[in-house]
Amino acid sequence: MSQQGPDEVIALRLDDVGACSKRYEVYSDRAWHLGPLTLPANWLFLKYLPGLRAWGPYREMEPSEWLMVYRLLADFRAKLTVAVTAAWPEDEHRLIPFPQKFPQEAAVLKEGLQGGLLEIANHGLTHCVLKDNAFKPRLFSSNRRFHREFGDWLPQEEQFEHLARSQGILQDFFQTEIVTLVPPGNCFTEETLTAASQVGLCYVSCQTPPRFSQDLVVLGDTRVFPCHDRDLVLGGVAWLRQRLETLAGRRFCFVKELGEMVQAGVLPLQPPAGSQD
Repeated sequence: MSQQGPDEVIALRLDDVGACSKRYEVYSDRAWHLGPLTLPANWLFLKYLPGLRAWGPYREMEPSEWLMVYRLLADFRAKLTVAVTAAWPEDEHRLIPFPQKFPQEAAVLKEGLQGGLLEIANHGLTHCVLKDNAFKPRLFSSNRRFHREFGDWLPQEEQFEHLARSQGILQDFFQTEIVTLVPPGNCFTEETLTAASQVGLCYVSCQTPPRFSQDLVVLGDTRVFPCHDRDLVLGGVAWLRQRLETLAGRRFCFVKELGEMVQAGVLPLQPPAGSQD
């Protein structure tokens, strides 16, 4: 480990913990072509069927699964940044804070945080568009685009409100400073970055070009291995073990530590040409 250079560092990031998309983002990308007619699998119940559904529904991770993840992280000397959505919408007017909706999971995540295995990142307040319950499943079409919280459709003052509320929920419960933002669905605007800076966030990690903006380090997914809780729910902890085995020899850190190294000049924002990151 001591002989590894900065370019061998990598952060593991797990998204969608507490996100309502696991229940409500239901769509299919399949369709049948019958001569001149096209029957999309988004119709009615079809998008719920195994083999046709593209995302949800799936369940939240259980505390016992998190404990297995912790043992695996310890075995591989790894760390994990967990992007948590701060509230679960029952409808556009009722939001349940993550620690109330999933109290046992929240408690076991706090244990992982206190044990030095986890970084908690902000994954939005709702992960979705609340207005007119747009996030709920539709009878004859996909609702995927409504599971992106920070887009042009959300005015700047509301973006600030969402980030301020989510920061309050997460920091009050986990009793730690939250400095990393993981925009849901890789979707954000310059207004999002302005609001993020105003509420104390410092680093942004998602699929976007690395850059400095609004006093933030926008890391993108550079040197990050991103995944979703769906991968573990459907593939089991064995899925994570296989991924860690492919990363053998790398030095693991949190996303926020990547940002700190970039700020300190230890790590370039963009990997050298030919890097496998």
